[in-house]
Amino acid sequence: MSIMHDRRMNIVRENMKVLGLSALIVSETAAVWYLTGESIHPGERLTVLVLQEKGPAFWIRNRLFPLKSGTGWTMAEAKAAGYIADISFEDGEDGMKLLSDHLPEGKVGVDKVWPSSFLLDLMSRRKDLKFVNGSPAVDMARAVKDAKEIGIMRLASNINDRAMKKISRWITPGVTEKECAEKLLAIYKEEGAEGFSFPPIVSFGAHGADPHHMPDATPLKRRETVLFDIGCKKDNYCSDMTRTFFFGRPDEEWVKIHNLVREAGELAESMVRPGIRLSELDKAARNHISKGGYGPCFTHRLGHFIGIREHEAGEVSLNSEIIAKPGMIFSIEPGVYLPGKFGIRIEDLVLVTENGCEVLNQADRSWNISL
Repeated sequence: MSIMHDRRMNIVRENMKVLGLSALIVSETAAVWYLTGESIHPGERLTVLVLQEKGPAFWIRNRLFPLKSGTGWTMAEAKAAGYIADISFEDGEDGMKLLSDHLPEGKVGVDKVWPSSFLLDLMSRRKDLKFVNGSPAVDMARAVKDAKEIGIMRLASNINDRAMKKISRWITPGVTEKECAEKLLAIYKEEGAEGFSFPPIVSFGAHGADPHHMPDATPLKRRETVLFDIGCKKDNYCSDMTRTFFFGRPDEEWVKIHNLVREAGELAESMVRPGIRLSELDKAARNHISKGGYGPCFTHRLGHFIGIREHEAGEVSLNSEIIAKPGMIFSIEPGVYLPGKFGIRIEDLVLVTENGCEVLNQADRSWNISL
């Protein structure tokens, strides 16, 4: 196990102490990769990583999923050397019994994506244990990025900036939303990304009033809005950004709302610093849009956390109790949506620094008038 993964496990163990967990069952593929570097997708078969507050971590692993780090460490060897013990089984053998037999007494955390069929089986075998949602122990660690993660996410956002510039210059009357999405994938590959971090949102005209519209065969017309909410994946980390353009000369209402949304985002970004409650950012952006007369048209939270997944635990909302810490990366994405007419959203990713924040996206926020 690398020094980086060892450090991450130690952070999670400290979080386990705060939550009072004697053990934590980790099954989410992103969390397993974050903690070990192993990319395992077991499907319906039992394969989990178990962290103990006291004692070595261990795999309960179906042998169909080999470990690139090698196998064979017993619990005693793992305890002595600081490695992860490997307890494996084959199809037809009772892997759940192995898990049940090796769990320590106390309160056991289970991550939020573990299938209930596994959990209910385990609960029937170990009625002496208390099972709780243990995901916060890993989520809190993933929320604060280390220097390597920050470097990769800067790179992913730089690629996204270039992709946004290319796609906004490529569009022309008659091109469809789906064709834009296909072109984006080609652009990302040209720029060195692995692909999409999420299915891109490409919305022409009234489709922009649906914040999660999926691209269809609608062609672009002149004097119409174009909303791109796009992101790529680079070295397992995600980017995410939204820009809204107008194809042709925009009318006064469109310009007013675009300016209002842009100002709301820039206001929130200017407030980001260690110690601020994230709910204050949402409140400030929402109040700005409300003063402009479009408060009811801002229908979603201001932002979400991002990293290995495009949406990670943690949000920037009126109800968020999260306090900003250096290393956190989240989106700032105010929007105004007018059903039947158009929608405008402008989104950046921000990194909380020691003294304020760094905006990871540099793509032009203006409406890029095209004639």
